[in-house]
Order: sequence, then structure tokens, then C-alpha cells
Amino acid sequence: MEFLTSPELWIAFATLLLLEIVLGIDNVVFISILSGRLPEHQQARARTIGISLALITRLLLLASLSWIIGLTAPLFTVLGQEISGRDLILLLGGIFLVGKATYEIHEHLEGSDHGREGGKVVSFGAVIAQILVLDVVFSLDSVITAVGMVDELAIMVAAVIIAMIIMLVSAGAVSRFVNQHPTVKMLALSFLLLIGASLIAESFDQHIPKGYVYGPIAFSIFVEFLNLRVRARQRRQQESRPVQLHPTYVKQGQARPEPEPETTPAS
Repeated sequence: MEFLTSPELWIAFATLLLLEIVLGIDNVVFISILSGRLPEHQQARARTIGISLALITRLLLLASLSWIIGLTAPLFTVLGQEISGRDLILLLGGIFLVGKATYEIHEHLEGSDHGREGGKVVSFGAVIAQILVLDVVFSLDSVITAVGMVDELAIMVAAVIIAMIIMLVSAGAVSRFVNQHPTVKMLALSFLLLIGASLIAESFDQHIPKGYVYGPIAFSIFVEFLNLRVRARQRRQQESRPVQLHPTYVKQGQARPEPEPETTPAS
């Protein structure tokens, strides 16, 4: 009952929910890109399974907060740099994200067959496995952020569940939009490269404020949105423009044929 009557808890819940949605956008974009490599009849199922796995992963991590807190304890030291379990997970996840985004960019620029990987058809299980790997990384970042903002477990669970429901509802629209616009898809892959690089930096305790990462992303999305509006307007103008008939082409030195005089039928 304290949650219903405390403005501070409501503010904390709203802030955490907004942050969980923002962090979940990365997850949705990655799932949309990976599921887009599957046959069309399997894409929706892959998105649903991927987001459901993300929700389960977050809830399991929240249920083991003592283990999460223990991940921040140093395990060993390399060249004066303390390395924790969290650092290792972020490092491996960042490397995987950078490598996967780079491969996807190469496939879209120079690949011959979309939906094929190394000459073999991309399997449903392989896509789900890749989604699960990134779910763990994004979920870890999300849960650690939640633990640092709110002390109430119930608030964290509620914010995570609502954010995942929003992701699940919007995943289809996001996937269609990303896959129908090649420039948006390339922009999304570039964002994943940027996020992967920030995870690698984070693993070495080089904290990059999220505003520095998501600010350029938001600006790029705004610019691309304007470009899409301009292209759509130009397309509508071309479709509504009347057909213009051009004069008959005549070779140089030839006289243009005179039009035949109109004759009226004899009465």
C-alpha cells in the first residue's frame, strides 16, 4: 500500500520504466534485424520468443540480486585493471555485438543472398541462440541500472514487466519499419556498433554517459525521419503529376509531318 500513496515511489517507478523502455529499444532492434533473416512465417514467432526470453532473463536476474551484486566484485587484475564478472560479461557481449553488427553490415552491402549465412540457410535455432546471448548482456545492464536506482524489488519487477509488454506489442511495427527501409536498417546496425563499443569501454571501467550514446542516436533518427517524409512527399507529387505528351521526335534534316486536315463527313 505504501507504493500507492508515496509520490517518491511513483516517480522512481516512472523513471525506471522510462529507462527500461529506452534500454529495451536496443534489444528490440537487434531482435528485429536477426528475425528478419528468417522466412516471413517464422519472424513473428522469433520476435515473441526473443522478447519472452529477455523478460525471463531479467526476472531471473532480479530474483538473484545477491549474485548480481557479487558480479561487481573484482575477480583478478590485469595490468593494474580490476576485472569483475560483470566486466567479463559486458566485454564478451560488446565484442559479440560489434562482430555481429559488422557482419550484418557486410552482408547488406556485399552479400549476395539475404537470409543465407555462409552459404547455408539461417536456422530458427541459430537465430534464437544469438538473441539469447544478447538478451543476457542487455538484461544484465538493465538490472544493474534498476538496482542502482530503486531499492524496492516489487517496483523493479513491475517496471521490467511493463517495459517488456510494451516491447512485445511494438516489436512487429519496429521490425516492419526497419526491414522496409534499408537506410533505417543500416542506421540501426550502426547504432548496435556504437552500443557494442560502449559496452566494451564499460567493461574497462571507462563509463560513457548514456546521454552521449543515445543523444546522437535520437538526432540521427530525427534526421532520417525527415528524409523519409521528404521522399514520401516527392513520391506522392510524382504520382499525382499529370502525364505530359511530348512532340514527335524528328531526325535532323527531316521535316516534321504536317497534321492532316480535319474533314467533316458529307451530309
